[in-house]
Amino acid sequence: MSSVLDFTKALIARPSVTPDDAGCQPMLSERLAGVGFKSETLVFEEVTNLWLRKGTQAPCIVFAGHTDVVPTGPLEQWDTDPFEPTEKNGFLYGRGAADMKSSIAAFTIAAEEFVTQHPDHKGSIAMLITSDEEGPSVNGTVKVCKALSARNEKFDFCIVGEPTSSKTLGDTVKNGRRGSLSGHLTVKGKQGHVAYPHLAINPIHVLAPALQELTQEEWDTGNEYFPPTTFQISNLHSGTGATNVVPGTAEIMFNFRFSTESTPESLKQRVHAILDRHHIEYDLLWTLSGEPFLTETGALSQALCQAIKDETGVKAELSTTGGTSDGRFIAKICPQVVEFGPINASIHQINEHIDLTALEPLKNIYRRTLENLLLN
Repeated sequence: MSSVLDFTKALIARPSVTPDDAGCQPMLSERLAGVGFKSETLVFEEVTNLWLRKGTQAPCIVFAGHTDVVPTGPLEQWDTDPFEPTEKNGFLYGRGAADMKSSIAAFTIAAEEFVTQHPDHKGSIAMLITSDEEGPSVNGTVKVCKALSARNEKFDFCIVGEPTSSKTLGDTVKNGRRGSLSGHLTVKGKQGHVAYPHLAINPIHVLAPALQELTQEEWDTGNEYFPPTTFQISNLHSGTGATNVVPGTAEIMFNFRFSTESTPESLKQRVHAILDRHHIEYDLLWTLSGEPFLTETGALSQALCQAIKDETGVKAELSTTGGTSDGRFIAKICPQVVEFGPINASIHQINEHIDLTALEPLKNIYRRTLENLLLN
């Protein structure tokens, strides 16, 4: 069996910029076929997805991940070729090193080792791999989950291999994520000459009091698992570029990262109420990128946290911070979903990397979690 390092390198060497899998998934299928995993490729539009499973009995433990990576950015700013995995100063460099080809390599070999050591284990082990996580996320995990659910495949536990660790391997496990709701607001005014303001309606002036109220509103106070819901303006544009013209419209793009104490419907209603109270003429388009999900402390988080402690001595903290992930789709058909992987400090950055000493422990944590759930 090759090491986690070797397999991680082999995956990084595939330039799988979203939505291109670049041949990563066939490597997994070939690797795990030797220990009895059956593979199925599910293609939706331009996205290739892989479903691997060994066994038919409950409980079913799923490892989920994505082979696609974000674009490299300016190649001249990288110290090494992003698709030529390079060991340097105790780190492995390459696009996807932390997000999340090391996790895929680690849980693949962890499953291989577990099945080899315990061929008569109870339950089932499966893997759900997509190449659409870093992109629009419309033809990947969400459609695979719908397809599997339609044929009544059951999940009991799912570990998503996202890079969750903060300062040291194992310090953070995500047991949920906030929802993401975006709005594109167009405020309507009347264009005119700045010297004749009585003949114009300045949409910026009209919007300003409402905007202040939106930024100061307490949307909720969060709960024991989630921080309070936040509202942030990400883009604001108005004007023609001339200094003597009152603009005719103002466009604002904003985003809510929301807890389970709020719903998309309640947030929309409150935003519209504030805008209407200020007698603003506007159009508002909404986009729901993901609903929040939460897995309360249970068998999966306990098994994973115990595996982390046994392997590293670190006491993991359960957290719901950060952006969205494919966990939001899996949580709709799986009662317990958590995310765990390596340190995330360099993800999506130039010179993305992972500590070489983290690879073997990461694999062992995944294997220990299987042991805690399927042998005890």
